[in-house]
Formats: sequence, structure tokens, C-alpha cells
Amino acid sequence: MKKVDVLLGLQWGDEGKGKLVDVLTPKYDVVARFQGGPNAGHTLEFDGKKYILRSIPSGIFQGGKINVIGNGVVIDPILFKEEAVSLAADGHNIIDRLYISKKAHLILPTHRILDQANEAAKGSGKIGTTGKGIGPTYADKISRNGLRVGDLLDGFEQKYAAALLRHENMLRAMNYGYNIAELEREWFQALEYLKLFNFIDSEHVLNDFLKDDKAVLAEGAQGTMLDIDFGSYPYVTSSSTVCAGCCTGLGIAPHRVGEVYGIFKAYCTRVGSGPFPSELTDSAGEEICSRGCEYGSVTGRKRRCGWIDLVALRYAIMINGVTRLIMMKSDVLDTFDTIKACVAYRINGEETTRFPFEIVDAGLEPVYVELDGWKTDMTNMKSENEFPEEFNAYLSFLEEELGVPIYIVSVGPDREQTIQLTIDNS
Repeated sequence: MKKVDVLLGLQWGDEGKGKLVDVLTPKYDVVARFQGGPNAGHTLEFDGKKYILRSIPSGIFQGGKINVIGNGVVIDPILFKEEAVSLAADGHNIIDRLYISKKAHLILPTHRILDQANEAAKGSGKIGTTGKGIGPTYADKISRNGLRVGDLLDGFEQKYAAALLRHENMLRAMNYGYNIAELEREWFQALEYLKLFNFIDSEHVLNDFLKDDKAVLAEGAQGTMLDIDFGSYPYVTSSSTVCAGCCTGLGIAPHRVGEVYGIFKAYCTRVGSGPFPSELTDSAGEEICSRGCEYGSVTGRKRRCGWIDLVALRYAIMINGVTRLIMMKSDVLDTFDTIKACVAYRINGEETTRFPFEIVDAGLEPVYVELDGWKTDMTNMKSENEFPEEFNAYLSFLEEELGVPIYIVSVGPDREQTIQLTIDNS
């Protein structure tokens, strides 16, 4: 019986998961998204075109592959329709290849409004959400008040009316003004489009795939450091972004998990509010931002940039049980004379290599080591044999610090700019 390989981000999101799912998909029969909502944008570039996926799994471009939106995902019908219609206009007809779990929760129009109202109420303490309604949807899920895709098949009008009344009472208590009419009209139209797709009991279907010896790749959204339990709380997302989230988000038993691919950038970025120990606010940070085009693919927000944080990365590797590492955007550091890596934190005068309980107000100071830059344009390289000596030294340093082999290196945004490394399994 086949196992499920898992691909997820190890930093604060935006690591390039979409591109690598697309690159790895030819090895698999099925790609399944296990958590998150349309606040996460996965960017893919190939054949001179750029695509941004928000809810649809990134294996959708490899013909003949089944893609599944799992029960751990929350779906906004409006944004889903926009995404699917746009793909169809480019010749990617996905209706027969995309399955949607009946247990996936629906983002309602009032969830968006509640998200915005909650952020407004926080004032200067904003989390920095995208305002897409993801948090309130997961809150309703946990409080057992959510609406699921499967509810569209039976008694939906009554269930929706009850949810709407509940949300309107909440907004009234917050004294938050809103107009739902146009948004609601568009939402109901999008529901009719959503019904064109296959609604499935995804936990049964996915386990049947495994029994039939089908290879399944599970795709995560966001990153480990935004996990609701293990991230930099409260500046986190509302779902389980770690490997364990694959089991709950797809209905896969833990012993069915095979390889765990952990993706990270050669540096670090973060969008929105929250602690960021290795953040750079100088010209180096601006250069990384500019060279890496570090702007949110969904929101357009400028990403905060910094040196690689090995304390957080080791922690993420431990939490996820990562077996293979994938390093993205190596080419962004091509121009630097010196590259730094955070190897420890100094808190109240004491150094630690463990990710602490509290980093929001911890007075934390990063401890860096410096390495020589490679000062070489790597974007046209096709093989690891072309890597400069200094870049190989950087890879060796990271592997020694992290204790896991680096399997793939990305040297540009296109799917062709991906180099698989030779791993010594002895």
C-alpha cells in the first residue's frame, strides 16, 4: 500500500510550495491540499505564463492528475469561481479533475465582514489578516457552527439562514456597519458554479487511492511558523500547517505518511504583523525584497525580509519530521559579498538554540555567523556541478546545522529553474 508524501513550508509562508508541487507532480497520481484558505497564494511560472492559485491544488497543471481539496480547507465560492474560470480561460479545464471534500467548510459573506470587524476592533494590536474571512470560518468550525460543502446537498437554505442570523447579531453587538447585499448575491451565484464539481467523501476516496497503489502528494498552505499551535502565536493562521495537519486535513492515518518535504527560502520573509527575529530593515533587506520580488501574490503586500533563521528552521524540521529539504530562491542572494545565518537567540543575556515559548515580547537578539557569498549568477545553471564553491559551502553549512539533506535547489521562478541534488544515503 502506497504512502502519502507531504510537502509543506518551514518558515512564515511564501516559501514557493506551489512551484515545487508542480515540479514533483509528475511522480504522483493525486495531489491533495490539506489546510488553509484563499489567503495563501501559490505562484507558478512555466511556458512564459504566471499563475496564482489560492484554493486549487498546485498539481492541476500536470494533465491527467487528480487534485483534491481536502476537508481541512476552507473555501470561498466567489474566489474559487474566479480562480477556476481564469484557469479555464487559459485552456485548463479542471472540472473533471478536481474533487472537493464534502467536509470542507464554506467561507460565508459574513465571515469576511467579521474578519474585518475583528481586525478593526484590535486597533494597534492587529494580527495582519488578509480580511478574507479565514479566521472566523475556522472559529465557526471549532465552535460547531460552520457550514460545509456537503450541506449544499440537503437543507442548505435553513442552515445558511441560521448562520446569517448568528453573524448579524455578532456584528450588531460590535456596532460594525456593513452592506451585505451585493456580496451575498455574488456568493450565491458562485455556489451554483461550485456545484459543477465533484463533491466527495475525501477520507474514503484518498484511502481507496492508496489501497489501489496510487501515489498521493499532500500540499500544505502557509508555513510552519504560522501554525495555530506551534507558530509565533497569536500572529498565526487559524489552521494546522504542520505535517500532522495532513492527517486531520485529509483523513490519513499517521503511519500512512511517507516522505516529508520541507521547503524554505535561502533567506527569510514574513507578511503582516508579528515577531521576526532575523528581520533586516536596512539596505540588505531592501535588496532581498527587490531581487526576490517579495510582494504577496494574493494581497500585494510587501514582505518583510531577513537572513535565514536556523533556530526557527530546526524547530520546524523537528515538528514536521522532515526527511528532505528543498531550498528556494537561492539566486536572490547571488549579489551579496557576505551572507549571514542566525544560529541562536540571545534572550536576557543568555544564548539558546531552542525556539522559545514567547518571542513576541522576549527582547530577543539574533546571533549570526557569516559566510562568503558566491557572487555568481546562478539563474541559468542546470546542474549542481555548476555551483560555485561558496554556494556549495553554504549548502554544506545548512545541512550540518539542520541535520537533513537538501534534495532540491531552486535558482529562479520558472519550473525549469529547479535542480535536484545527489543525496548520499549511505
